[in-house]
Amino acid sequence: MATGTWRACTLHGMHCEGGSRRPHPRLGWAALAGALAALAVAAGAAGAQQAAPVATATARETELVEELGLTGSLTSPRTARLSPEVEGRVARVAVEEGDRVEAGDPVVELDAELAELALERAQAAEREARTELADAERRLGEIQALARRQTAAESRVRDLEAEVRRDRAVLQRLAAERATQAGLLRRHVVKAPFAGVVARRLTELGEWVEPGTLLVELVATEWLRLDLQVPQTWFGRVVPGTPARIQLDARSDGTFEARVHQVVPVGDASARTFLTRVRLENPDARMAPGMSARATLRVATGRRGVVVPRDALIRHPDGRIVVWVAEGEGATRVVRERRVRLGPMFGDRVAVAEGLEAGAEVVVRGNEALQEGQEVRVRSRSPVESGTAALDS
Repeated sequence: MATGTWRACTLHGMHCEGGSRRPHPRLGWAALAGALAALAVAAGAAGAQQAAPVATATARETELVEELGLTGSLTSPRTARLSPEVEGRVARVAVEEGDRVEAGDPVVELDAELAELALERAQAAEREARTELADAERRLGEIQALARRQTAAESRVRDLEAEVRRDRAVLQRLAAERATQAGLLRRHVVKAPFAGVVARRLTELGEWVEPGTLLVELVATEWLRLDLQVPQTWFGRVVPGTPARIQLDARSDGTFEARVHQVVPVGDASARTFLTRVRLENPDARMAPGMSARATLRVATGRRGVVVPRDALIRHPDGRIVVWVAEGEGATRVVRERRVRLGPMFGDRVAVAEGLEAGAEVVVRGNEALQEGQEVRVRSRSPVESGTAALDS
């Protein structure tokens, strides 16, 4: 081999003999060891980079409730069909359909001219009687003074005493007549008995109406009732105070919470249901009587259980249901497969009857292709809220 060739091989850490190359006894083995170490570090870094990113949730033990989904209609707790208490001609209609009124607001006014004149006559008669009574009391006082000096007959005193008593009775009768006429005058104005919305206006200006004639239909809307027909199998379990989640069919702005207000303990024999009412506050008038709504009643079961999100479940074709549990501490963990038996499901969560303990970190995202013992990188956690969990009925 040429000297130049030998030197070239030596410079590259190789010993050349007979046209072949092998590691130089002093430089080759050190270089090879360094290369292998670098490869190992690179492989480890690549493995760390390949740890699957996942999100986890903490399994919680909580009180379980059953959910009962129903559909019902909104009704008003008070609906009044207003009519006059006296007859007369309609002089003013103060509202239109859809108007909101407060308690005591005038709704319809009748012509009150004759009633005002009758009140004036009654007031005048009362004043006259009051004057006559005052005169009789004056004369009685004078005759009593004379009688004490024995200058007046006792019979005259008795006569004036009777006159005073009669005048007092007349005054009392005329005061009652005046109050009656004042009451009749007030009844020429039909007022709203409670705050609400005018649902129907059934009279016009100039019409002659009599007691009982329907003038206006008024509906209270400050709060409404959701009427639900609950199956009889739930009787005794659905009680006043039972929580309910309400979704209005006419609105898409989410759900809101309420509670059962009333349970009517009389069943419908044909449907085998009983009426249950949920009270709904309506200060902003976002609801109206007649709307339909869906309610989910949350009925206590008296049981507790471990709850996880549904996303934690992996269902296999052979019927197995498993969850992946992230074990360890820190961001990088190892996953283990747990076979579980499910309890009732509810919303986006499920009760686990067997195979999982409370406090376990279960993978809820990125769990589709995990393998036993695989390293994962936990990017986020979303613990299941403690409290109560609802079960599908």
